[in-house]
Amino acid sequence: MKIIILGAGQVGGTLAENLVMEDNDITVVDTDANRLRELHTKLDIRTVTGAGSYPMVLRQAGCEDADMLIAVTNADEINMIACQVAHTLFRTPTKIARVRSTAYMTRKGLFAHDAIPVDVLISPEQVVTDHVRRLIEHPGALQVLEFAGGLVQLVAVKAIYGGPLVGQDLAFLRRHMPNVDTRVAAIYRRDRPIIPRGDTVIEADDEVFFIAARRDIRSVMSELKRVEGHHHRIVIAGGGNIGERLAEYLEHSHQVKIIEHSLERCTQLSERLDRTVVLHGSATSKRMLEEENIEDCDIFCALTNDEEVNIMSSLLAKRLGAKKVLTLINNSAYVDLVQGGDIDIAISPQQVTIGSLLTHVRRGDIVNVHSLRRGAAEAIEAIAHGDKHSSKVVGRMISEIDLPEGTTIGAVVRGKKVLIAHGDVEIQSGDHVILFVIDKRRIRDVERLFQVGLTFF
Repeated sequence: MKIIILGAGQVGGTLAENLVMEDNDITVVDTDANRLRELHTKLDIRTVTGAGSYPMVLRQAGCEDADMLIAVTNADEINMIACQVAHTLFRTPTKIARVRSTAYMTRKGLFAHDAIPVDVLISPEQVVTDHVRRLIEHPGALQVLEFAGGLVQLVAVKAIYGGPLVGQDLAFLRRHMPNVDTRVAAIYRRDRPIIPRGDTVIEADDEVFFIAARRDIRSVMSELKRVEGHHHRIVIAGGGNIGERLAEYLEHSHQVKIIEHSLERCTQLSERLDRTVVLHGSATSKRMLEEENIEDCDIFCALTNDEEVNIMSSLLAKRLGAKKVLTLINNSAYVDLVQGGDIDIAISPQQVTIGSLLTHVRRGDIVNVHSLRRGAAEAIEAIAHGDKHSSKVVGRMISEIDLPEGTTIGAVVRGKKVLIAHGDVEIQSGDHVILFVIDKRRIRDVERLFQVGLTFF
């Protein structure tokens, strides 16, 4: 697939790295020649220096025969105009734009074929907000991913000493919880993936990815670690778009405080939010955190645009007694370095956002993609089509499907019914199949598995 990416920042660079691994023809456009040079040295891609919204620059990038344009520059307006130019002059089939401002996102009818022709809108702030919200709703989880409209969740937790399942094989989980159907999709032990089998023994500090119906998630989590109480008192450092959206969602069910250094922004937040306490000051101020009784805080969320402020305020809050800290870190390489020590959960906005983009790049009927383990693994929701003659999965039991190496099926959703993937489950046309792929090099094989043969037509 020939893809043009506008913007060589964190999101654009990470996306290019992911897509090059899958043998796509990638061209990256940016005004920063130095950044493009860095990417070109590291990746097998073409680069074009210039403004992505200029027709001549898009022509130079090969927009005339491109399959897809992905506009992820830091400017909403450039992203939108680039999509308009690509549509009007080059008839680019698929146009994806990152739009951050709610002033655009809330205008009905603005993004349409006969208006601003953007096929897919990506709002990183909303994606990250939803990600943080799910973590707050599931205390103890490192990641919470949703599939099939929220009917199924894939949750990552760290197994701790004393957990009922630690030292037991996975077959014990089914015997121990006969009324709860779940499946362990993958285990990471000392950063190495393990394909789970019935005789696989869970060890302390394993990162366990399990899948279950939404209603059963908490029960399964209790088997791997001590169940944590609900988070009631929440302190948010940073009153930007993510901090405001999170407070707006939580303030009617939680006690929420926001710490914001800009007095003007504090005024805006106090006018827009109903019950949230808005505090003017620095989240790295020991005096402020002590005055606000940070030791009573259930979770401290550092969500500013400044990575250093996020890390330092989180470490300070934890030292002063906050029960848990969650930190936004822009450099995804730092996430694994800091997570699990004084910082309980580290989130890379780029890795959270990248799944939303990959969903629309995948071949076949792929409706959900989540990038995991800094892009090394993926969780995919694919829809099965065809019949036993035209499809490699429809009409076959899971035990009969020739899955690519390192791939497991976690669950099947049929209408509103959740079927945890056991060998005797037969795939039907229209089923939503949730897969876990530990090796990104196998993604193309997974896509081909769900493509319909010509006999279907």
